[in-house]
Amino acid sequence: MTRRATLLASVVIVAFAASIELGMGRVPYCTCGYVKAWHGVVMSSENSQHLSDWYTPSHVIHGIAFYALFWLIARRQPVGARFVMAVALEAAWEVVENTPMVINRYREATIALDYYGDSVLNSIADIVAMMAGFWLASAAPVAVSIGLTIAMELFVGFMIRDNLTLNVIMLLYPLDAIKRWQGG
Repeated sequence: MTRRATLLASVVIVAFAASIELGMGRVPYCTCGYVKAWHGVVMSSENSQHLSDWYTPSHVIHGIAFYALFWLIARRQPVGARFVMAVALEAAWEVVENTPMVINRYREATIALDYYGDSVLNSIADIVAMMAGFWLASAAPVAVSIGLTIAMELFVGFMIRDNLTLNVIMLLYPLDAIKRWQGG
């Protein structure tokens, strides 16, 4: 797969996911009326509405994990093809994550009581963060990818009492002890 084909396929996938989200009624960007590069207040109506937030590292980790996954199951495919598969998987997750069923699950099972889903802009930025993680994993030694994943999980966990690992646990099998700890 050529670089141009990889880029074109990725742009089409992201645009398709964004159009689906818009069709689902997702807001294009924060209803506050402006766009910030970073929004660091988790318990706010602007969380997951801007370009990046405390959950951006989770999407970088998605990219690292997807690189590993597709290396394991499709290593004979060119890296560009595996990248497009990762973009499609992340885009599909962004669409599913913003359905009422998943949004309500987050609100019921986690501390995200005021979570109303991502803006389309935030979803696109999350996919771009995954892309960065994928390319980082493709270029870095395995130990660096593992070390960065652990460091991001620990740092975000320390800063906001949430991270990808806790997010997955609480989405799939909520534990009261974790919810109490996250609530402070």
